[in-house]
Amino acid sequence: MKTKIISLLLCVGMLFACNNTQKGAGIGAGGGAVLGGIIGAIAGNTAIGAAIGGAVGAGAGAIIGNRMDKAKKETQQAMQKTAQVETVTDANGLEAVKVTFDSGILFQTGKAELSASAKTSLAKFASVLKNNSDCDVSIQGYTDNTGWKGSSAAESAAKNQALSLDRATSVSSYLMGLTVPASQIKEVKGFGEQNPVADNSTAAGQAQNRRVEVYMYASEKMIKEAQNQAQ
Repeated sequence: MKTKIISLLLCVGMLFACNNTQKGAGIGAGGGAVLGGIIGAIAGNTAIGAAIGGAVGAGAGAIIGNRMDKAKKETQQAMQKTAQVETVTDANGLEAVKVTFDSGILFQTGKAELSASAKTSLAKFASVLKNNSDCDVSIQGYTDNTGWKGSSAAESAAKNQALSLDRATSVSSYLMGLTVPASQIKEVKGFGEQNPVADNSTAAGQAQNRRVEVYMYASEKMIKEAQNQAQ
């Protein structure tokens, strides 16, 4: 156990000691999959990522890290205060961008229809996606654990799961309506009450858990191009 703790501390120390490009190189290296898994568990969803069937080299990882850093900056400029933008790690141990939209901004309580302000925000985000067409996209909806009137806990959980999927689908459909290619959106899922990011026992925590997360990650095409450039 002590050895595992020391290893984790060393990995985290290495992460903060590197700049973004170096981080991409480190994560892309052979041992980077382990570090990527640790960081992903802390900061993002390791399930996302193109199925490439092999490890990504350090050189390609650095190229992709630089590419995703630029995508993150563009997203931050476009979204400003309407969404939280952060760097996470995908299933290949590569840098990815996570954009979190507060469901309270996107939707009315218990509804899946986008608000007018949400459409304005998503229109800006659609431009970012079209400018980064070599990024694949995953859209994931979540709710808090609040029950539905007249429903059992199990029934409420099922309704929350359905609502989260409807909301993720609303976001996906609107983006595609703004000519974001359907082929770019690889996944649309609803997780309901699963994977809370805050304490559901408080109103503030519940508000954080009601969210839609959009992940921008390296497509198979981007990975192959980076590998060719790194040779």
